Amino acid sequence: MKPNAQLKTFIAPYDDKIQKLTLELRDFITNLVPEANELIWDNYNAVAIAYSKSEKLKDAFCHIAVYSKHVNFGFNRGAELTKTGVDLKGQGKLIRHISVKNFESFPKEDLEHMIWEAVGISEKLNTELTNIYTAPKSIVMSISEKKIRPEKKGN
Repeated sequence: MKPNAQLKTFIAPYDDKIQKLTLELRDFITNLVPEANELIWDNYNAVAIAYSKSEKLKDAFCHIAVYSKHVNFGFNRGAELTKTGVDLKGQGKLIRHISVKNFESFPKEDLEHMIWEAVGISEKLNTELTNIYTAPKSIVMSISEKKIRPEKKGN
């Protein structure tokens, strides 16, 4: 699935390394779970991208949050994962994440297993998701008017 045309515009203020990392993480998820929709928020303090088999955030199994010095790769119900081969951070009720600074050190194999478990949790909570066979979409959910964004140097 091609990303929504606005995604590159949303991440353009970030450093080239952060932009590249964001797109690498995006490709990792969309290649692993090609039937997932991509839900994009250009929020006040970060660009957030959730992956869901529906067009609803409540069904999302993982997400990416783009910040100026790193990208968080997270699980919407990470506290419920049993296959935690990776030390996930977070103290909230459900969401857990890892901070990623480069794709080379991203623990792909461990996270693949965790993503599939997260997909299973999402499908268990909404059994209609197991029967969805529509083409995936990349959808902009909202754009915040006011934003905190890094200033790119040299541009």
